Amino acid sequence: MIELVVDAEQAGTRLDRLVHERVPGISRAEAQRLVDEGRVTVDGSPRARSLRVQRGMAVRIEPAAAAPAAPERAAPALAPRVLLEDAHLVVVDKPAGLTTHAAPGAPGASLASHLAAQGLAGGGEADRPGIVHRLDRDTSGVLVVARDAATLRRLQRLMRKRGIEREYVVLVHGRPPSRAGRIEAPIGRDPANRTRRAIDGVGARPAVTHFVLEEALPEHSLLAVRLETGRTHQIRVHLAAIGHPVVGDPVYGPASADGRGLGRQALHARRIAFDHPLTGERVDVTAPLPADLERLVRDLRAEQRPAP
Repeated sequence: MIELVVDAEQAGTRLDRLVHERVPGISRAEAQRLVDEGRVTVDGSPRARSLRVQRGMAVRIEPAAAAPAAPERAAPALAPRVLLEDAHLVVVDKPAGLTTHAAPGAPGASLASHLAAQGLAGGGEADRPGIVHRLDRDTSGVLVVARDAATLRRLQRLMRKRGIEREYVVLVHGRPPSRAGRIEAPIGRDPANRTRRAIDGVGARPAVTHFVLEEALPEHSLLAVRLETGRTHQIRVHLAAIGHPVVGDPVYGPASADGRGLGRQALHARRIAFDHPLTGERVDVTAPLPADLERLVRDLRAEQRPAP
């Protein structure tokens, strides 16, 4: 059984298309058959395949296929570090190289499968249990994951209301003209490449990013970034759009920049803060820079010191 709550990005999608997109490995025709057979309900009732779902609707999907195999464990070298745990949720530090959840282009072990195998994630879709928000595979840092369906729904609602604060630290090329700024530009799919996002792309939705200069280096800048919205690749797209792409970004950065051997984009989710959806207590968790980014920043600092 797959359960989901329609978010702002899914609003307006046909019901059969939503099923096709959210049930792994099924065709559009198979999705339509599930809807026609009553295996899909919206707010508790079967609906027509042509229904345009609206934000907040609860959709339950009963796939015709057999239940998926037990989730795989993530490779030990890429296991996330648990920063906070209680009966309802966990906050983890995801290493770079580990996907948040399984996807058609990223099968196998993931953060979600690792946590589910240990009984630390639950609720929602079978291939992404407990996942409230995601980080790109090569972005490290802090995420909150629900342990049950009720907590997942409350955290998703909190996310939609922008009640979850997320702060990132990012190393970019060049130096912004001001010490702080606000980038407001809608993001959608790149019409020439479905794996990329672009300003004013297909299906563009509002996106707002705030940044503050933390440290100026000779040819780079270390920025603290706060998201007001949560579009796919938002930080990478917005910073590239103002002429300061993320160091080591193979998609939106300059082709000649290799990130000084980093092997990934220099982007880290440093902090998450929110009111606990069950207890009301304030949760405020920080994940320090991982060793690879710390080493790169240290090397760049050393370059600006005069030789003895």
